[in-house]
Amino acid sequence: MSARVQSAPFDLAAELAGFGQGSGAVVTFTGLVRDEGGRLVALEIEHYPGMTEKALQAYGEQAARRFGLDGWRILHRHGRLAAGEPIMMVATAARHRAAAFEAAEYLMDWLKSRAPFWKREIGPDGPGAWVDARAEDEDALSRWQG
Repeated sequence: MSARVQSAPFDLAAELAGFGQGSGAVVTFTGLVRDEGGRLVALEIEHYPGMTEKALQAYGEQAARRFGLDGWRILHRHGRLAAGEPIMMVATAARHRAAAFEAAEYLMDWLKSRAPFWKREIGPDGPGAWVDARAEDEDALSRWQG
């Protein structure tokens, strides 16, 4: 069970080798940098080293308790990432598929809304605005609260 932040690309097969052994279900999600219909060339992602890893670790531990996970893994990249590149991955392992799916969604919603990353869009003409929080991300997160 781990959380990691890195600039280098990751190998999904290597990340999942041996993950979830003995579990009944493994669910993975890999997020890619969208090109937004050609409007986006890359994303620049910044974070506070140490603080970010600690926050991701806490989210993973919460998911493990809430959904009874056998295992979880969060990997998020930082730096300049071109459209189409993998930006992050979440993997969950549980005895039953429902718990593994729910835990993966829970982690993705928390990452999208609360993880301490800052993203700036880079278009064909160069750097643009830093990305603001989106209401739909907050709405997705609200289903887990309470």
